[in-house]
This record gives sequence, C-alpha cells and structure tokens, in this order.
Amino acid sequence: MNRLTPCVFLVVMLHGVCVFAQTRTSDVPYVENGDERQVLDIYTPKIKADIPLPVIFWIHGGGWQTGDKANVALKPQVLTDRGFLFVSTNYRLLPDVTMDVLTRDVAKAVGWVHRHIAEYGGDPNRIVIGGHSAGAQLAALLAVDERYLQEQNVPPTVLTGCIPVDGDTYDIPKIIATAEHRQMLYGGKMFTFGHRQKFGNDPQKHVDFSAVTHVAAGKDIPPFLLLYFSGNPDTRAQALRLESVLHAAGFTARAFGKGDTNHRQLNNDLGKPDDPATAELFRFLTPLMSPQAGRP
Repeated sequence: MNRLTPCVFLVVMLHGVCVFAQTRTSDVPYVENGDERQVLDIYTPKIKADIPLPVIFWIHGGGWQTGDKANVALKPQVLTDRGFLFVSTNYRLLPDVTMDVLTRDVAKAVGWVHRHIAEYGGDPNRIVIGGHSAGAQLAALLAVDERYLQEQNVPPTVLTGCIPVDGDTYDIPKIIATAEHRQMLYGGKMFTFGHRQKFGNDPQKHVDFSAVTHVAAGKDIPPFLLLYFSGNPDTRAQALRLESVLHAAGFTARAFGKGDTNHRQLNNDLGKPDDPATAELFRFLTPLMSPQAGRP
C-alpha cells in the first residue's frame, strides 16, 4: 500500500470548464497500526489558500459490504475548484465487522480529520459530511447521533452541513417492513442478508441505527441537503421522511429529487454542468464557504 503518496493533477478542460491543479494524498491511516481499510484520501487545491478551507468528508456506498474511497467521480475536482478540501474515507465492511464497528470506523476517520486536517490547509471546525447510498445512512447518522463523534472528542458543532445522497435507510424499520411486505405479496426468496440481518436481528438495533430516531429539538444538528432519485419510491420516501422529522424539530433540511437518472448516476453526475442536483449542491454549499459559517 502506498501511504502518504502525493499525486498532482494538472490544469485540464473538463466538460468545457477549465479546472485547476489538485493534489491527492492517498491512503492516509486514521488509526495507528490499523486495518488496511482504515485509511483515507485527501484532495487539496494545488494553489495554497490564504485561510483554512472548509472540508467535505465523503463516505462511499456499496451496501456496507463493498465499495472504495476512490469511487468519488467528479466530486474532488469540482469541490476543490470551489474552495473546499475533499476527504474520502474507507472503512471496514460487513460481514467482517458488525455495523457498530463499521460506524465507529467512520467516526474515527472524522476524528482524525478534525485533529489533523489543518496540516493540509483545512479548517477542522468546518466539516460537511456526506455520502452515497450506504454512505448516506452513515453520514446522516453521524450528523444526528452525537455519541459516535463524542467518542472521538469531536464536538458536533464542527459539522456545518450534511449531504446524504440516495439513501434508503434513514428509517430502517420502515424499509425492512417495506421490503419484506413486497416479498410476501409478490413471492420470491426471502432475504438471507438484507437490512434486517445487516443491522442486527435485534429490532432495537434497527431503531438505533436510524437517523430519524435521534433527531430532537435543541440538539446540535447541521443543515441537511437530501438528494434522491425520484424514480425510486424507497429512496424518495426515506428522504422525505428524514426531511419531515428534521423540519418538525426545527432544523434546516431540503430534500431534492432528480428524475432523469438512477441510483448510481445521481452520485456520479454530481459536478457536471447543467445537472440540477449539482445546482442544488452548490446552492447548499455556497453559504458554508464563509469563514463565519462555523456553528457556535
């Protein structure tokens, strides 16, 4: 494994837009003497900024069983071009570890970023957490259930935004009931390692790993932008469910559905010109770029 290897990307034309040089520092361990998957990549603008830059912390998808931090498509380039540092993390996967261990891996990565990102020009107190699919569930959970970051001595106020992309597990009991009801109605082999099994067969675990469970008025919860593929009834329902729970507790949240796409393409198209989900993303992020955007 190549640790701490800087890679420089030169100025190129991307979709007709001039993009600038970028440095990637690969396979940075966030746990000392940890597992080979307990590493992250850091993307920084090649041109040094005068002030610490806000950070996008990204969590890949893959059903908590597959996926890699390299699966970031255009996001590092377009976001470093807009004045962010971009961090993409790996974590140990099911079934090698349980969901609570997996979730704490991601929290440990956030903890490492909070302690060390200033060394790369980032602002440790302005972190936007996001992810796709399984990563969306993890991002949303860490943003609303403060216990995981508290274990890493990370105050919840360092999270200035949360961007879950096309997750279907913000309310796990509901997605389990939905999927199993479909199986009962239409037949087919019942899941052997579906959401019920992944999150642990104890129904209380299904509740506890659901972001909606932990939303409550008065907590330190950042603004949310929930992107979803409107053609998928499950991710649409789950995004609207979390949005409504956040609104009811007095928090800022916007759910935006894109129709002409699919689960994977929605994520991979983020950053493309004329992409409506990208326009929503930039609209959400622009206020967070100010040095005064950190939460008290």
